[in-house]
Amino acid sequence: MTDKRTALVTGAARGIGAAVAQRLAADGMNVAVLDLDESACEQTVSTISAAGGRAIAVGADVSDEDQVASAVDRIDEELGAPTVLVNNAGILRDNLLFKMSLSDWRQVMEVHLAGAFLMTRAVQGHMVSAKYGRIVSMSSTAALGNRGQANYSSAKAGLQGLTKTLAIELGKFGITANSIAPGFIKTDMTAATAARMGMEFEELIASGAAQIPVARVGQPEDVAHVASFLCSEGAGFVSGQAIYVAGGPVC
Repeated sequence: MTDKRTALVTGAARGIGAAVAQRLAADGMNVAVLDLDESACEQTVSTISAAGGRAIAVGADVSDEDQVASAVDRIDEELGAPTVLVNNAGILRDNLLFKMSLSDWRQVMEVHLAGAFLMTRAVQGHMVSAKYGRIVSMSSTAALGNRGQANYSSAKAGLQGLTKTLAIELGKFGITANSIAPGFIKTDMTAATAARMGMEFEELIASGAAQIPVARVGQPEDVAHVASFLCSEGAGFVSGQAIYVAGGPVC
């Protein structure tokens, strides 16, 4: 056992989740690297271990109640009670409304929204007992609406509503809840968006950068820096917020 905080990051095998997991480990936390495929988490775990941190790979479907409960129990036993949670797991099932199937809608809602709910509900008891907790959920600028993403946009907007409610309900226990809404971040997921649009990824990056005030697209580390602050001891008076990490004002 250890006196270190234990963080649980979902969807942490790659991209933003991996960057957040590595940053929290660098901040001195033990980190549970969770994704659907446990073996896919090994690279993130190895990177953390090589830098002197402590991490374990955990495989679980965040939309499955039993798997979530088992994962949290395992993390509690192997790393310590999780008092920092980053809800990052997500999938894309993009399509225009008239082409979008009910299955496309439900899968996105289950992973993004139900997954965040189940994970948060599973760890909140540990946070209440510790009288300390940090919950960060990954929203998106798509929460403001985005063509071809009725499911994804709705889920990401829902995460902001969930966050505000968690802040109200859990604040008296020393628990904060915030969301981060990234803009264009260079990840496998945005590469998939380029493919859906029939564009070369580099073409999409150039087009995106031209519309961003800081004149570049974001990197996973840009989001990880913000998550680091929101998960820190010093962020105890910041709660219920949606922070847009988009290289400029978002409206």
